[in-house]
Amino acid sequence: MEEFHRIRRLPPYVFEQVNRAKAAARNAGADIVDLGMGNPDLPAPAHVIDKLKETLGKPRTDRYSSSKGVPGLRRAQAAYYARRFGVKLNPETQIVTTLGSKEGFANVAQAITAPGDVVLVPNPSYPIHAFGFLMAGGVIRSVPSDPTPQFFETLERAVVHSIPKPIAVVVCYPANPTAYVADLDFYRDLVAFAKKHGLLVLSDLAYAEVYFDNNPPPSILQVPGANDVAVEFTSMSKTYSMPGWRIGFAVGNERVIAALTRVKSYLDYGAFTPVQVAATAALNGPDDCIREMRDTYRKRRDAMVESFGRAGWQVPAPTASMFAWAPIPDVFKPLGSVEFSKLLVEKAEVAVAPGIGFGEHGDDHVRIALVENEQRIRQAARNIRRFLESGAQTLHNVVPLATRR
Repeated sequence: MEEFHRIRRLPPYVFEQVNRAKAAARNAGADIVDLGMGNPDLPAPAHVIDKLKETLGKPRTDRYSSSKGVPGLRRAQAAYYARRFGVKLNPETQIVTTLGSKEGFANVAQAITAPGDVVLVPNPSYPIHAFGFLMAGGVIRSVPSDPTPQFFETLERAVVHSIPKPIAVVVCYPANPTAYVADLDFYRDLVAFAKKHGLLVLSDLAYAEVYFDNNPPPSILQVPGANDVAVEFTSMSKTYSMPGWRIGFAVGNERVIAALTRVKSYLDYGAFTPVQVAATAALNGPDDCIREMRDTYRKRRDAMVESFGRAGWQVPAPTASMFAWAPIPDVFKPLGSVEFSKLLVEKAEVAVAPGIGFGEHGDDHVRIALVENEQRIRQAARNIRRFLESGAQTLHNVVPLATRR
């Protein structure tokens, strides 16, 4: 039977190949150090869990919630933007609560995309940035991931040569998977470009609080006039270690927020009210938990860079995000990222995410997530050292010639 139209537009889920290798290894008794999925392992803050418990089991809070987000939560997000970025937002017209930033991107794509609309998306980038628009009937044109002059050169060519003209550009800084960080000058140029060419800017700021060099990443909304063209997506998942709670936000341009709010009103009733109340407590509460989270990831980053380097795999130290974007060692580069990642699971008992899962321009890298403690990271490094020492012999013995590129 022929596949449904939207399913045909989605490529095979490349991460599943690594997941199968990981499951097979575990079934055989292997102790896999899993640095693949960006799934925070830290506990949610105690005061947030306490607020959740306090709110549970009451008839009023067990009912349908608000798709737009309860008013107190939207006010708390506005207060966060005022504190952190000096940005003033109207909680009624410029903020909507989402079921995580991923759902926010998927539903904003439904809200603004007509069949055939062109959207400019970084490559490599987090998959929903592209596939949300593909599922909505849009067309993707790739632009570079790094915030350099080449980014704007590519945007210029895309605007000139795309038919129809692009409607939006996606950016994500700190970036998943590459860990690139943009500065405010980049955003100033981007807002000016968007206004000149009639583009919307969709900014993913999920990793705003995960940074290591005392230089907090900015928001695009700090640029004067950015609200005319920009919407920004944030998440509680990484900042407060609440990934399974599914709480995020879209903020900014009133027209886009209104469209997203209307689409969501048909699709969901919002997150469970106690979760929204607990998220409000997180945003309004002490920030020592954020500093502790940041310190934990910094220590893990340092342990990973140091121990992997001694093992023979030089990994650039990310200045932000919970990921390292690691070039595949030269001897294994001909394999591509999927086969290399499977080989790491099978021969080194370490799982990473293949770079091609974030776009074809990521195929010479893998993404390493800082989701295991320092001891486990060093264990992974010891396994990798043995694996790399076998190098070309391993490549020759276990990889069929047909799979080499």
